[in-house]
Amino acid sequence: MFPSSNFPSQGQFLLLTDEPSSAADFLLHKSLNSHLKGSSKSRCIVLSVSESLARWKAVSARSNTNLDSYINSESLEFVDVCAASDPPNLKAPSSAPFRPVLDELRSKLGSNGAEYPLVILDDISSLEWIGFSVLDLTRFLRALLALIFKFDASLIVRHHIITPGDPDDLLRFLLELCTFHMEVRTLSSGRSGAVSGEIALHPGRTTVPTGFRTVARARAVQYRLTDAGSVFFEKGTGEAVL
Repeated sequence: MFPSSNFPSQGQFLLLTDEPSSAADFLLHKSLNSHLKGSSKSRCIVLSVSESLARWKAVSARSNTNLDSYINSESLEFVDVCAASDPPNLKAPSSAPFRPVLDELRSKLGSNGAEYPLVILDDISSLEWIGFSVLDLTRFLRALLALIFKFDASLIVRHHIITPGDPDDLLRFLLELCTFHMEVRTLSSGRSGAVSGEIALHPGRTTVPTGFRTVARARAVQYRLTDAGSVFFEKGTGEAVL
């Protein structure tokens, strides 16, 4: 199955990038649902910036996943990043605006002995767009990763790419930190009814040899979005579902 249900694994940081015409929402929801269903002790904390809890529930319901049951059992928790953070301060970018978010996350990660907690930050680019400085965001990410390592968790961060081929400072920083980079792109020929886009998986600068198979752009896995979810297949086949 692509991607693997236990990916990313403990101590790993997966950077997930997408483009306006090929949003990666379906991969975030697939990762969340697979993780929660993997074990009765699985736990996930979503640091949400751009999507409401109602939206997450509605999308998961299409895949027959009832998030309310996981919320009631505290296997799934949501943190509204904008509500929990101090407003962006353009005059003092080093004022640690995300400390309340980090404190809340630290408390949630340490509250019980969850097995393989997953943290999802969706998405980092929106925080930059609403006025947080790159300095604030890089410090936030370093502190976030320190918590991931401390609690043997895994991390997925989504970043929207507006100008493909021209990485901004924040994206370059993310590429330096990540264990893997999953790249969701539109087809060069444009979206069609049979193929919605393609996915490549690159090793990050901090990657050590693992059992996960990377996928170069030349052999990118293609996908098709359906009402019930997504279908993955080898490039150029359209039939061989992974």
